[in-house]
Amino acid sequence: KKLLQSKSIHNSVISSLKTSLWEKNQDTEEHANRLVKLSKAIGEKMMLTGEQMSKLELLSTLHDIGKIGVSDGIINKPGKLSQEERILMNKHPEIGYRIAMTSNELSPIAEYILSHHERYDGKGYPQGMKGEQIPLLSRIIAVVDAFDAMTSDRPYRKAMTQEAAIDEIGRNAGTQFDPVVAKLFMELISEMGFDVL
Repeated sequence: KKLLQSKSIHNSVISSLKTSLWEKNQDTEEHANRLVKLSKAIGEKMMLTGEQMSKLELLSTLHDIGKIGVSDGIINKPGKLSQEERILMNKHPEIGYRIAMTSNELSPIAEYILSHHERYDGKGYPQGMKGEQIPLLSRIIAVVDAFDAMTSDRPYRKAMTQEAAIDEIGRNAGTQFDPVVAKLFMELISEMGFDVL
């Protein structure tokens, strides 16, 4: 009974965080669902453990939870962000990390939330981690998140085709993205026949 109670508290904490995030940005729920689908497919291809898969699914849904701490005006701005706005937006992984660390349910994925905007070449943020210093689950989310962002309409630009987005991921393998994850993801999309979203 205690286990069931703690599972239900776990689910309610996660549900309320999801709701807060989705109220902030209407696209977030669909974005999260697409990320779950794609990241699970790549996780299976990489033969991740059951525990890693559970963390990856939670991370897919809540990697951007730190956006709760960024103003709506910046998140939903129809044009490009100013330098000052970009600095504020780039704080969301750290805000997300702090939120996750206060929750028993989310603390296991806190480090992945913190590092989901790191780049393989060390030019990402907030810590400038490089290569395999970046946790694997964060490297997976980086590829899947970028693909979904490129293939979705934004207020300031139209979506790319899936083919163009895959080319872009290929071009950035080894710089922005882990080359192994990028290659597996490209194979996955091609196996799924570009009918993934």
